[in-house]
Parts: sequence; structure tokens; C-alpha cells
Amino acid sequence: MKQTEPDFWVLEYVTITKDPRTDPVVAIGGTDKAAGILQRTGGFLSAPGPHGDYHRLPHGLPVEQQRLKATAASHALLAAGHSVHLDPTLNMLVAPDGEREAALRYLAGLAERAAAATTSSEVAEVLTEVAAPVHGLLPLAREVVIRAWIAASDFQGAAPAGEADPIARLGSTATSMSEVARAILHARNHVARPAQRPATTSPPPGHAQPAKSRRR
Repeated sequence: MKQTEPDFWVLEYVTITKDPRTDPVVAIGGTDKAAGILQRTGGFLSAPGPHGDYHRLPHGLPVEQQRLKATAASHALLAAGHSVHLDPTLNMLVAPDGEREAALRYLAGLAERAAAATTSSEVAEVLTEVAAPVHGLLPLAREVVIRAWIAASDFQGAAPAGEADPIARLGSTATSMSEVARAILHARNHVARPAQRPATTSPPPGHAQPAKSRRR
């Protein structure tokens, strides 16, 4: 029997997220009914886009107001029967420390995996999580340090004469973190190689083993 695709309307789906390029909270998709809910419940505004109209929250809203309006709109849409994806960072119902606690659990889990590793490949997997380019823990932490360094450079003046500049050292720390990540990846590549058993050495031909002394 020939299978058919399920019958559904893609436009019924609404995605509410924060655009990483321009920063406003946007709502994409949905019908005219969904548009009305977004405008009444969340205070969204209609805006023209390259592929049709979309909705966004007004510019300049504080982050907490963005989260409150996005959460209210998403739940009103769900109650009206629409399917909604709400960016977790905009969900007011998520515990404020939930992401931090999840990160701490993740780090603790990596430590446990390293301690319980029984093969070199398992160790390599943990080191990959720590230092993998782009999404490894160290590169992500380095990105945080760099952004903090740039912000601190704008807020703080130069250090008094004769004193080491701690803000400048923060910038060099970011470079050191890159070097540490490379060292960890080098160790990871070494650990990931299959272990080679040492070759057994045999005595060269013509050399007799010393005989045990015997009593005649």
C-alpha cells in the first residue's frame, strides 16, 4: 500500500526566537489568527520581510520584558491550537539558574567519564569535549574572556604608571587559553591512536644463551 505524507499546514507552526544578527525577538510563521494573538497578547508588531511579513517585538525592550512577552504569546498560541517553538532563552518558566546548573552537571559528568575511562578512546572523547574547535569548552570559555576583555577595556582607563595592566593581561590570557586548547587537542590525538604493544626482542642468531652451571 502506498504511503502518503501527513496532511498538515506548515504555516500553522510559529517560531519565536531572538535573531542573532539584529537582536530583536521575532515570530515567524502562523496564520492571520496567530498574528492577532501575537499582537494582542505579546505586543508584537507586524514588519515586512524579504519572504513576507513577520512579527517582532519593539526595539529597545529590556531582556526581561522580551522574555515575558514572548512567553505570554507562546502560551496563548498553544491554547489556541497552534504549534509553537519558543527559544529556551526567552522562556520565563525556565528556572533562572537552570542553564547554569545544567552546565555544572555537564562538567561533573565529564570528570566522572574521565575517571571511569577504561580505554584510550574514552579518554580521547572527553578531551575532545574540552578542546574541540568552536564548540569545545575551552574555545567557548575563551570567547567569554575575549568579550569581557573588550568590554572592560571600554570601561577601565589605563593602569597607573609602573603597575602591570590587569586588563591587558586579560587579553593575553585569552591567547594562553588558545595555546592550552591546542596542547589538549595534541594530547587527544596521541591518546586516540591505537596502543602499540612493545615488540618482543629475541637474541641475535649465533649467540647462545648462557648455560646454567651444572655439577658433574
